[in-house]
Amino acid sequence: MSANHVHLALTAAFLITATSAQGQQTADFIRGVVTGAAGPEAGVWVIAETADLATPFAKVVVTDDQGRYVLPELPKATYKVWVRGYGLADSAPVDGAPGHVVDFKVMNAPDAQAAAAIYPANYWSSLMRVPGKSEFPGTGPKGNDISPTLKTQEHWLLNLKSRCASCHQLGNRVTREVLLDDATEAWTQMINKERDRGDVTLSNSGREYKNTMNNGMTSFGRDRALQMFADWSVDIRNGAVPSAPPRPQGLERNVALTMWDWGAERAIHDEATTDQRNPTVNANGPVYGAIGLYNQGPSFGAISVLDPVSHEAKLIPAERMDPKSQFAPPSGIEWSLHTPILDQKGRVWITTVTSESTPSPIDCYDPRNKYAKYFPIESLRVPSATSSRYVAVYDPKTGEQKSIPVCFYSHHLRFAHDADNTLILSSIQTRETIGWLNTRVYDETADPVKAMGWCPLVLDTNGDGKIDPDRTKWQRLTAEMKGATEGRDDPAEDASRKKSEPSAGGDTQYTFGSYAIAVSEVDGSIWFGAPGSPHPGGIGRLSLGSSPPETCMTEYYQPPKNPDGTSMAFFDQGMDLDSKGIAWAAFSSGHLGKFDRSKCKVLNGPTATGQQCPEGWTIYETPGPKISETDVSADFHYLIFVDIHNILGLGEDVPIVTGTNSDSLLAFLPDQEKWVVMRRPYPLGFYARGLDGRIDDPNTGWKGRAVWSADQTIPIFHLESGEGSSGKAIKFQMRPDPLAH
Repeated sequence: MSANHVHLALTAAFLITATSAQGQQTADFIRGVVTGAAGPEAGVWVIAETADLATPFAKVVVTDDQGRYVLPELPKATYKVWVRGYGLADSAPVDGAPGHVVDFKVMNAPDAQAAAAIYPANYWSSLMRVPGKSEFPGTGPKGNDISPTLKTQEHWLLNLKSRCASCHQLGNRVTREVLLDDATEAWTQMINKERDRGDVTLSNSGREYKNTMNNGMTSFGRDRALQMFADWSVDIRNGAVPSAPPRPQGLERNVALTMWDWGAERAIHDEATTDQRNPTVNANGPVYGAIGLYNQGPSFGAISVLDPVSHEAKLIPAERMDPKSQFAPPSGIEWSLHTPILDQKGRVWITTVTSESTPSPIDCYDPRNKYAKYFPIESLRVPSATSSRYVAVYDPKTGEQKSIPVCFYSHHLRFAHDADNTLILSSIQTRETIGWLNTRVYDETADPVKAMGWCPLVLDTNGDGKIDPDRTKWQRLTAEMKGATEGRDDPAEDASRKKSEPSAGGDTQYTFGSYAIAVSEVDGSIWFGAPGSPHPGGIGRLSLGSSPPETCMTEYYQPPKNPDGTSMAFFDQGMDLDSKGIAWAAFSSGHLGKFDRSKCKVLNGPTATGQQCPEGWTIYETPGPKISETDVSADFHYLIFVDIHNILGLGEDVPIVTGTNSDSLLAFLPDQEKWVVMRRPYPLGFYARGLDGRIDDPNTGWKGRAVWSADQTIPIFHLESGEGSSGKAIKFQMRPDPLAH
């Protein structure tokens, strides 16, 4: 265990017995009972760790109502076994091996502060005292030091989620505790700390990271925000503790976690295990992750690979598209990877990012290209300082990598349910389009221009059932058009747009980008999360029609408003579709949104700019504490995965929300309207972005099925294991009962 872990274990004494069960030496599980001062300890975690395999390995289970546990499917090795539970001091680890019975006698934590040390980060961040509703709108440096762009407390909280929680788990030990007596100075130093921690040359990503944190603090109103964070840390230093989270209960006690180290001390951005359209593809095969920061200093990215059968983990450095046109280290050029997905052949497709501002090797403005003729993407004519106009594909069978240039920025990606295996790509940089790559055509021709296409995102607000091909007649969707407050929008940008916008009555261009993306297997429509759109955000739907790009048409839907004008939910990066084409959105306000378009009375026309279909929405609260004196969750929901294949065993079409700020995945059972919270209790700091699910063997019940995630916090040393941490690939399984093996 790490030094941090030993610190958390405190100094309590434990009575522990470990005996060998006769006749069970060939078993692949460890079992036992956990008891405390009052008897059996139900709903606590038993953790087994080993370094005997090719990469560090761990298993985590939960005790039943009689304190019993079974750690199943353990490879042959010697394990350190120990117990963690809310209200308890961590037990001392003891040796165990498959076939052993290991019983624990545990002790209560000595005080409230010691007990709270293992609470999820959202419980700690719930103690923040954010500015009250009466302090808005902000009056700036000469008033209350809150930025005037923040019109309501909702906007402040949205800023907190989007600016801070998008990278960090707010409330983990690194973020909540300060070492200096002057807490304000401590926070000033923290936000100025380079990603690379001063021991290596600061890369382009490090500079961007530092600037992002400083710009984020300024966006609040710097002094007021620093004071809020400092007060929070001082409150904790003075003994403030959050309320205790509930221990796992019911189905939550059936969860078994398996974990492997991978990533070489770098954060993994999402993981891929299978073709999401057919979850038996790549059965028992490697798990793939994308790494943006591979080496110290200049970065060239890597594919992280875990073999869950041999327990081996490795990195495959990313290959650049054209080595002749690019520079070698230490030029500062970076070639980083973002998000992976598998196709029907088991190939890994990944979006890429490069800091090289060289011109594109393909002509994206050739008028013979119907997409370039209909909607040339003007913002790409000048090479940018950070470009991501590539898609990479890696074939595990041959070991070959290819980087494919495209005419739009790429971000997240999903395959369509079509014979062409069309890869659809979202973009937060080319904010007015969504693009795609026909992988069948690319495989046949190796010509990216022939294989790609893109559509502008335009709403039919004149209601004639089509989009006017004359783009000079398009309006732009703005906060003012929607009658909404500006929130994250840039007032100066909106003002400049207004000067050049045509009069109302035409169609309306959506220009706020797309994040998570999904494709309906019911009608082929493309749906996307729209967190950057006017407050409170929303979801979009793109129909390509019979002859894109001329027949492309977009719809945009926001969650409804409360009677007082506040939003029922806000800020959704994550959305996914179920097998019936119903959209599910994870809102970082602490809500899950269900959107059924078939209930909408209005799909187009002048009112179809976001708030036209409140009847399509059902909003559910996610579990967990709220930020002090607000109605907003302290959790942060990054993305969502709808389990359409019943991979986890909770039923078909079960949405699983990432409890990114709460060490958990949150499964929602729609028929019962109940939540199942699946925590990763060690190492503290489980920060999930994307999820994937795979069926290795449909005939072996729970053993052949799992949902996968990974440690994706930035930086990775924010994990409980501290400096030198490698993130873990995490396999979530739902057993029929806590003792199944």
